[in-house]
Amino acid sequence: MLSWALLFFIIAIVAAVLGFGGIAGAASWIAQVLFFGFLILAVIALITGRGRLTT
Repeated sequence: MLSWALLFFIIAIVAAVLGFGGIAGAASWIAQVLFFGFLILAVIALITGRGRLTT
């Protein structure tokens, strides 16, 4: 999910540089949603213990 957020962030930057404001805004919004979704899932995984390494 984090890689998708990074991809949409790059798309937003390229679109903004080229002058496509609508596409840049939409891509940055999607990137923000994916990033915060990743953060929420990462915190849940750490709290429930699914992020622990077992030996």
